[in-house]
Amino acid sequence: MIEERAGEIGSFLAQPALARLLQALDGDGEETRVVGGAVRNLLLGEPVSDVDLATTALPEETIRRGRAAGFKAVPTGIEHGTVTLVAGGLSFEVTTLRRDVETDGRRAKVVFGRDFAADALRRDFTINALGLGRDGRLHDYCGGLDDLAQRRVRFIGDAATRIREDYLRILRFFRFHARYGMGEPDGEGLNACIADREGLAGLSRERVRAELLKLLVAPRVAATIGAMAGAGLIMPVIGGVPHLSRFAAVAGDEGAGVHPAFRLAALAVSVGEDALRLRERLRLSNEEFDRIERIAQALEALGGRAGLPAIAALRRVAHGVGNEAAAAGLVLLNASAGSEVSSEVQRLIRELGQTPPFLPTGKDIISLGAAPGPRVGQALAAARQGWIEAGCPAGADEQIEFVRLALATH
Repeated sequence: MIEERAGEIGSFLAQPALARLLQALDGDGEETRVVGGAVRNLLLGEPVSDVDLATTALPEETIRRGRAAGFKAVPTGIEHGTVTLVAGGLSFEVTTLRRDVETDGRRAKVVFGRDFAADALRRDFTINALGLGRDGRLHDYCGGLDDLAQRRVRFIGDAATRIREDYLRILRFFRFHARYGMGEPDGEGLNACIADREGLAGLSRERVRAELLKLLVAPRVAATIGAMAGAGLIMPVIGGVPHLSRFAAVAGDEGAGVHPAFRLAALAVSVGEDALRLRERLRLSNEEFDRIERIAQALEALGGRAGLPAIAALRRVAHGVGNEAAAAGLVLLNASAGSEVSSEVQRLIRELGQTPPFLPTGKDIISLGAAPGPRVGQALAAARQGWIEAGCPAGADEQIEFVRLALATH
């Protein structure tokens, strides 16, 4: 793997901003390496988005050297040894080497050190503990290279110990397995997650939400969620019974471009009360809750009939919850039996997307002789309903006829 990526490693280290920063931080008694996800993704041939560095230098020295090299220094987590250095629109997180002296399962008390091995071994998984020196040398203290080659996500050292340092690592274990692993989750890690699953209850809901939403759009998430459910680790997170077959039918192998709120709805929502439960349990954002609640409303509106709805019924639902939520509800209903999106569902969604706008307004009602007041809204709603039942024809003149008919009957 190292030989195969030698060219990419050299090109990565030669990037002007990174090369300049490493030159500034490395040397004169201090050493700095690229660590974590950047090294992992580089070796896998995947895009590197964030570059983190570990250094023997104390934060004050990191700031001094960074500024001398033309970087803006931002003390983003200086109490934990982290400084963000920015130049040319690029940012690098630089953290002084650390070792844990105390942990309560949610946060750790650390002291600064100068031992790269000790710093690496306090991380969560072997594939996240790799380091890359300025000279291109790879540093692996716990078998991360072999695990990366085998596509195996494994805790560093004793899995139970790593989990008890931070119980969020239970969810991270499954997220990283869905993203980077192959086959079944590592047995020791899985057993440790099961044994310590009660620790999830002590985590902040915001942290659980963030980790779960990342998991739900990872590749191979369907099989991973299945493994979590089999281990009894889904219900404690979502607070209800998961819809596993429905989720598997819509999850596929890739999560790129999929909104995580849709995946969460697929896994955990049937009715509006489910959306309310998830908002409270996971501290959903307003935007996430709105998406999920609309999908729940679509599921309730569409779910009381046999077979697929007619386009008129789908459009009627869409006028209440929006086209996106109506389409999502249709997909989830179709998937409830474990089916993939059928050609008929795709046709209905295309027709829904081609629905012309309903143009008449209250002013049109008044211009046809109605007095301002409640009757205007009632007639407009009746006109829109008649228009939907007629197949949503386009054109202002044709739509006004529905207004005339509504006025005659209301």
